[in-house]
Amino acid sequence: MKQNKYDDAAFFSQYEQMPRSIQGLEAAGEWHVLRELLPDLSNKQVLDLGCGFGWHCRYARQQQASSVIGVDISDNMLRKAREMTDDPHISYQLMPIEDIQFSPAQFDVVISSLAFHYIESFAAICNKVYDLLKPEGSFVFSVEHPIFTSRNEQDWHYDDEGNRLHWPLDDYQAEGVRSTSFLTDNVIKYHRTISTYMNDVMEAGFTITAVKEPTPSEDMLAQIPGMQDELRRPMFLIISAIKTLR
Repeated sequence: MKQNKYDDAAFFSQYEQMPRSIQGLEAAGEWHVLRELLPDLSNKQVLDLGCGFGWHCRYARQQQASSVIGVDISDNMLRKAREMTDDPHISYQLMPIEDIQFSPAQFDVVISSLAFHYIESFAAICNKVYDLLKPEGSFVFSVEHPIFTSRNEQDWHYDDEGNRLHWPLDDYQAEGVRSTSFLTDNVIKYHRTISTYMNDVMEAGFTITAVKEPTPSEDMLAQIPGMQDELRRPMFLIISAIKTLR
């Protein structure tokens, strides 16, 4: 199933109001970790899968990437990305991530931010990315952490006064569809374990170079009320890998 909630008017109007939608990468709690895992982007050809508003595409060009292609399933996302982009070396393509078709070994770097948990077959994407990358090319991506995606109810357990008691974990080993609430109801995500993420990457032919479960930056912890609770459970998983010869 290829759900496209971002072209739903009610969903998108709320998404546009999120801090990361307004302020960009610096408002993304995991960005300070993801950024450190990116290779040198100068003179590189970069592909961004699930590019959204194009924040990572524009960052890549700021780092002197030679060209950047952003792919997204949402016309709303790409309309906004094009409005915010004035650079002939960045192009945006409207298509589901599952349908990407590019030349073998076309890219030096493939990145993806918080998109693969919307994809049913992660293993198939890993194989496609492997074919699209040049030898020693980099694959760096973030997803919602499996501890976060294990239940349909992606939320804390509260006491009668509304205090956050703990983060419930259940059905962790039962991979598959989760019908969640994110901005609106019936947002389809796909839960998979940490080992599945790692094994799918390695079985496609990559060598994993880092696995991170980022916590908010010190500035975010100090400035944003409630952010300390993000230290109580991981919300994101980030993996970086290098294409090695099969």
